[in-house]
Amino acid sequence: MKPRLQTSLGQHLVLTPQLRQALHLLQLPVIELEAEIAAAVESNPLLDWADDAPPLSAPGKDDAAGPASDGPADGDGAGDWDQAAADWADSGFDYGAGGARGGEDDEGDAASRMVQSETLHDHLAWQLHLSHLSPRDLQIGAALIDAIEDDGYLRAPFAEIAAALHPGPRPGDDEILAVLRQIQRFDPVGVGARDLAECLSIQLETLAADTPGRALAQRISASLIDRLPRLGVPGVCEQLGCSAGEAETALALLRSLDPRPGSQVGDLPSDNYVVPDCVIVRRNGVWQAMLANGSLPRLTIHQAYERMIRHASGEDAGYLRGRLQEARWLLKNLEARGETLLKVVRCLIRQQSGFLEFGARALRPLTLRAVAAEIGMHESTVSRAVARKYVHTPRGTIALRDFFASGIETGGGGEASSVAIQQMIRGLIEAEDPRKPLSDARLAESLKAAGVPVARRTVAKYREAMHIGASHERIRIN
Repeated sequence: MKPRLQTSLGQHLVLTPQLRQALHLLQLPVIELEAEIAAAVESNPLLDWADDAPPLSAPGKDDAAGPASDGPADGDGAGDWDQAAADWADSGFDYGAGGARGGEDDEGDAASRMVQSETLHDHLAWQLHLSHLSPRDLQIGAALIDAIEDDGYLRAPFAEIAAALHPGPRPGDDEILAVLRQIQRFDPVGVGARDLAECLSIQLETLAADTPGRALAQRISASLIDRLPRLGVPGVCEQLGCSAGEAETALALLRSLDPRPGSQVGDLPSDNYVVPDCVIVRRNGVWQAMLANGSLPRLTIHQAYERMIRHASGEDAGYLRGRLQEARWLLKNLEARGETLLKVVRCLIRQQSGFLEFGARALRPLTLRAVAAEIGMHESTVSRAVARKYVHTPRGTIALRDFFASGIETGGGGEASSVAIQQMIRGLIEAEDPRKPLSDARLAESLKAAGVPVARRTVAKYREAMHIGASHERIRIN
């Protein structure tokens, strides 16, 4: 054995600062985006406000939801970002999302634009509702989500989870663990971990296998994470037999992960309003989507500072060139964010045009996976793109997540969404004789006759979700 030099070719995905910023901007709703941009303008002299500049992604005829292209509008690399974002979307690098406030001044629609505070449990329950799990696993998943704490960790023992599932057969630890593994890969990745080592390991598992430092970072998280502050780089090298460079790469990767994934989702102040990111309108009988550019700040490169680069000294010129590159990346990533949102919204229009026409009764079953497959992105990218985002439509301002619903097979071979079934139940109850209200069993029979076979207990669950009382509570003598 003797030292030698060897060259090799390979491809690696690296989370560059530019890609990190792109994923960060994709996650933000408009109000947080405004704050982010304002901070960038204040800290970067090469960025400037341009009230008379054209919008970053001006809506036009190409924004129609029909045959319009979903690709980038130019050749400056936005398509490369889109592909990279899809590859990295499930890597656990999630930056949270906050609320939004009022956009267009629709005085008569102010109440419908109030933000509903969303907790981590709401966010996880929504994803659980759209997952392909059996009714038994959904029940276990709901119990697990209830036990997850605000920082994203599950500290309750499995025995306590099992005890919360009565009545019914008590699940074993293996059954609970299988469902927990599914939840741990929800957005944000790593939620439901039982300790820091497991949280980091889950996030590392979602990275590409050839990510620099991944294998060593997994070994560190599995065996040394508790002693890491005392060991430092020399201790890691001694314990795991690696070089200082390898240890530093792995530690840098670990530092880029989120040790408290639950903190990415939290409650919002009750006085916030919704600023829609997109607008859906109907023109000449065709539903069209466009970005709500009126609510987005418009940026430009500060021309005076850009001209100074040619005449500045070496150190000053280097500083200005660096800030100029940052400014250009921000403008590019803002445009890429808009293009990605439009892809998702156009897909939602194609899939849920009936919902826009007739309301919740016409909502079709639709999952994150189906949208991701249609637009060629990762499922968690779609989850991040719709999180805390709203769209203004002729039917009011709607959360993008409201376009998704689980489904139940109907007698005709199709599927009916859970939301549509709830509306059918509500319609039956509104039309019932108040002296002889329909029982859950009678409601189930009526739905079955309409081609929607639903069990009595499912009817009861949907009825309770709509805060409608049982039949004996709805009796009216007069």
